[in-house]
Amino acid sequence: MKVSGLGYHQDTSYDRSRMTGQSLDWEHQPRVYKSYPGIEPVLLPREVPLPEMRLSSLLKDPDTGSLSPGLDMRGLSRIFRLTYSLTAKARHPGGDFYYRSVPSAGALYPAEIYVATEGLAHLQDGLYHFSIARHGLSLLRQGRFSLPVKKEAETLDTTPPVLRFFITAIFFRSAWKYRERSYRYHLLDAGHLVENLVLAMKALGLSSVLDPDFDDEAVNQFLGVDPEREVCLAICGTSGTMRYDAGAMGEMVDLGDAVRNASRVSARETDYPALRDIHWAGASVVQHSESGPPMVSLLGPAPHPWRRLDVIDPWPETLRYANAVFTRRSRRNFVEKEGPAACLAAILEGLCTGCRMKPGEGTGESPHPPTAIGFLVGNVEGWDPGFYLLDTASRSHTRVRRGFLMDRMARICLDQMWTAHAAVHVLFLSNLDAVDRIWGPRGYRYAMMTAGRLGERLYLMAAAMGLGCCGIGAFYDMDAADLLGLNDASRLLYLVGMGPVTSL
Repeated sequence: MKVSGLGYHQDTSYDRSRMTGQSLDWEHQPRVYKSYPGIEPVLLPREVPLPEMRLSSLLKDPDTGSLSPGLDMRGLSRIFRLTYSLTAKARHPGGDFYYRSVPSAGALYPAEIYVATEGLAHLQDGLYHFSIARHGLSLLRQGRFSLPVKKEAETLDTTPPVLRFFITAIFFRSAWKYRERSYRYHLLDAGHLVENLVLAMKALGLSSVLDPDFDDEAVNQFLGVDPEREVCLAICGTSGTMRYDAGAMGEMVDLGDAVRNASRVSARETDYPALRDIHWAGASVVQHSESGPPMVSLLGPAPHPWRRLDVIDPWPETLRYANAVFTRRSRRNFVEKEGPAACLAAILEGLCTGCRMKPGEGTGESPHPPTAIGFLVGNVEGWDPGFYLLDTASRSHTRVRRGFLMDRMARICLDQMWTAHAAVHVLFLSNLDAVDRIWGPRGYRYAMMTAGRLGERLYLMAAAMGLGCCGIGAFYDMDAADLLGLNDASRLLYLVGMGPVTSL
């Protein structure tokens, strides 16, 4: 049977008439920290200076990063601090809960990060797993694992260090609660992490290249994961002198059962074959030859005349970028209070800045982004309630449906009625049939991870501007499509509610 992104999304849709309760196996709840028995992590320095810029300048400024030949362990620590770190602790009867710098569906945190380093001062070349609990690196492989592709280094006094970050997901961490639907959350959570990593590297003056089109089997073998339980979803690294190419380096030494077994996170794990089916259906990369129409035009709603976005300068920020990362929370205590027009203008502008999953995306060199953006306005100064679409290329918007829709969408979001009090719902949408046709099943990764990346950007913008923000990936799928007037091939991927809250 052919597996497609649209088919998987449809098969894992929630339907109000068919929803049944399920109990959770609390005795076998998955561990949220990965460790390697017998391998003591190299601890990174925690007290490191962090960038002082505002999020608006980071998002709006072009990527002018360098090869940064002076990068060392303190610089690497700064990247991890801004990407994936424990940011606060809350005490609960069942034990302490640690907040992280990225959101995760159900606080299950399926994502892990690995880094391959070369030429980094005071750190042995090799492949490391990053321990968020210890803020340290566990060495898994020694040596260099990149191939030269450019000669920029010849003009420098020293060879710039090479960093390659590998972002994975452990299936059972999310499947324990969300079962077959959990691959959606694996991709959204990976997208959250990718966005933090790209922004962190940019903030530190590093050019980055995101690679979603790698050899899945070779990379999983390189990382030493159990591919039945854990898989790589994205690679991101410094650009310039080197590239990672597992397939061109000959036979890779197997890291053994001790390393592979670290992908197991519970003594009893339930297997959900649908997760592996959709993931491995996307193992092949489809080479496209021409650009297609923008995704926003393929959803079904007929747009009215487009209106250019208002430009707000400066943005109404109260926190700098680094502080926004550390104070980011899922805050849902929305109040029925008018949201500032300046905040919505800044949010829409922030969504229009570059967020490409693939080089050349949306430039004519490859198809337009696989994810479109809409938004429901409920209570925003100067805006009429309704459903709007956003054209990120022309930086314009159009209203396609009038009226207050927040309460209906709240009921669609599994009757989470607090959602109705948000000032705005940002919607990430896609025509999944078009995604399958252009990119094959791997396109589902691009669409969902793009939604996750932009969702994380919304979280950071909300924190910077003193707003509440909460992402929702659980909703009655066809009811959402009907409310928005989407065609048969288009679906809501992710919803993020934003607006004033009672307190921060």
